[in-house]
Amino acid sequence: MYTNLLHDIPSPLTHFLLVAVFSLLIGLEQRRHFINETIETVFGTDRTFTLIGIAGFILYIISPEDLLPYIGGGALIGALLGIYYFQKMQMHQKFGMTSLVTAIITYSLAPLVYTQPKWLVLLIVVCVLIVSEIKESLLSFSKKFDNTEFLTLAKFLILAGVILPLLPDVPISATLNFSPYKFWLAIVIISAISYVSYLLRKFVFPDKGILLTGLLGGLYSSTATIVILARKSKENVSGNRIIGAMFLAITMMYIRLFILAAIFNMAVAIELLPYFIVFVILTILIAVYFSIVKKTSTNTKNEILPKETHQNPLEFKTALVFGCLFILFALLTGFVIGHYGAQGTQTLAFMVGVTDIDPFILNLFQGKWNLDIMVISMAVLNAITSNNLLKMIYALTLSEKSLRKEIFISFSILIVAGIVAVLI
Repeated sequence: MYTNLLHDIPSPLTHFLLVAVFSLLIGLEQRRHFINETIETVFGTDRTFTLIGIAGFILYIISPEDLLPYIGGGALIGALLGIYYFQKMQMHQKFGMTSLVTAIITYSLAPLVYTQPKWLVLLIVVCVLIVSEIKESLLSFSKKFDNTEFLTLAKFLILAGVILPLLPDVPISATLNFSPYKFWLAIVIISAISYVSYLLRKFVFPDKGILLTGLLGGLYSSTATIVILARKSKENVSGNRIIGAMFLAITMMYIRLFILAAIFNMAVAIELLPYFIVFVILTILIAVYFSIVKKTSTNTKNEILPKETHQNPLEFKTALVFGCLFILFALLTGFVIGHYGAQGTQTLAFMVGVTDIDPFILNLFQGKWNLDIMVISMAVLNAITSNNLLKMIYALTLSEKSLRKEIFISFSILIVAGIVAVLI
């Protein structure tokens, strides 16, 4: 019954009500925004904006074919807004144009309601309401930017939106069994994950504690994060919570690698999923144990992440190193598979664990190596286990002596679990 009733409402009435309601909402927001301003400095609020919207509706429906009345009304309102703005500058020395632009958008609601989907019109109104209200939030947020932030964003947009679509998706050669597109896509995906981690660390959680440091740092590089945390432990900061943060970083490594597998090779991702679930649960349990169960009462006031971890993740040298390692591991993988088969791949996987494992693992995910999915999965697990061994060495070497026993035991559990996963 209600559906039939809605269909019986004339469409002009529906459109008029939408324009009037949306205009009133915008006007109410303007009234609330300027509630403390003197009336002489305000262009208009609820009634003014509602009437602007209704005027736009009337002038649009008079002649929707040639739009001459609508264009003439827009010119008249634009002239009035210009006069108001000039007087505002002369008399009050205020130069903001937000209300004027909002008034123009309100005048444009009628053609939007008639020609565009209703969800799009609603989205525009919601955006106007939000943007008008968050002036102070945007101001405080913009103060966090330094001179390089937009340059960093531009770099990422060039990487992902300009270079990537231009590259061909055909293999370079029989030796380098991957395409320029897949090679650059790997760089874009790694950069995107690192860039998200960088933005979260710098803008959302700038003064985070040790545990959040581990979580966010693990998205970027678990090895680098563990090195930083190990050095931080010598400042008598957080005690066993340092170890918990290390294992949270390793947790994020597993999540990051699973995301990469899901993007580039879903079959391998499905094969690795049970193992990764076990490893994630294990690392979280170790992190909880050292962070909550066995936490030590040491200084927790100086847990702010060191400044060097806020560095730009999109530096050219970072991409260059990744690209060189990617090509090197493609050559090595092709050579080892051609001469030593699957067994040689497992040995190579364990050897590359002492380097950045992402280029090697991405080669396995992307390359057409005629390897069984299980063989690729075992190689990934071998590389991770070897890399965890390297992390343990870094942590033992650089951390406070009082933590080394717990570090050795906890990392040993994870490494043994990795070996067992490969054996079974």
